[in-house]
Amino acid sequence: MGWKSDANKQQLRTLTPAIDWRHLTTKILKHWMLIAFALLSTAPVALVIINSFKARRAIFRNPYHLPTAETFDLVGYETVFAKSQFQVYYFNSLFVTLIALALILLFGTMVAFALAEYSFPGNNLLRLFFLLGIIIPIRLGSVSLLRLIDSLDLIGTLWALIVVYIAGGLPFAVFILTQFMAQVPGELKDAARVDGASEYRVFWLILPIIRPATGTVAAISIIPMWNDLWFPLVLAPGEATRTVTLGAQQFMGQFSNDWNALLAALSLSSVPVLIIYFISSKQLLQGLTAGAIKN
Repeated sequence: MGWKSDANKQQLRTLTPAIDWRHLTTKILKHWMLIAFALLSTAPVALVIINSFKARRAIFRNPYHLPTAETFDLVGYETVFAKSQFQVYYFNSLFVTLIALALILLFGTMVAFALAEYSFPGNNLLRLFFLLGIIIPIRLGSVSLLRLIDSLDLIGTLWALIVVYIAGGLPFAVFILTQFMAQVPGELKDAARVDGASEYRVFWLILPIIRPATGTVAAISIIPMWNDLWFPLVLAPGEATRTVTLGAQQFMGQFSNDWNALLAALSLSSVPVLIIYFISSKQLLQGLTAGAIKN
């Protein structure tokens, strides 16, 4: 009976997979690094939101503590809505961001379809032109943009920001969407053409296929537009055209800052970005992973 039990133990050992401790350790380290990076990235935002619900003394005395019954105070939010037109700033930012994002996606998908589907003289040069738009920061052309916007009589309007944001966001959109357009099977487009579909119809038919790419472009493009301070300050600094980021600056002075109101304004300004990110996070991850695994 002894030899049977030894044989059973040996068979059990062969059936039980050996643990690869090196692979397991590497996997654990990667996860801890990602968790540490996530905490490092979200900690400043969490501190801003937490301290926006505190009294001024509590902000400097215990900045890392959650608000308690003694330290809880909504004076910052009361100041924001009482001493500024924050509702107007919110509407301006939403209007500019959503209109610019919609036009970036529309024009970006159309250009990407043309570059990926058709071979024509100058195709590669046009690709290089849009690539240069990613490499060269648009702020380097602020003076020329100011002259151009002034010649169009758009200074002091929200449309000035929309035009500039479209110009700044199109290169990245075209670069990403062109790669995904090229991966759409040609058989699908040819089948639609055989059925009598026009090129415009073919274009609209393949848009759902590249939805992860459009979600990626939307999630990445919306953050710099919403958080931008430079172009609203240069092109539309008026009270009626202020954006959220520019409106929050009025609580910062040369000698003193209203920290309660400033933190409250920053907390309110982060809400739309967080909502849009959570809505499009699935598409963002699908787009990034698809671009990583496809040839």
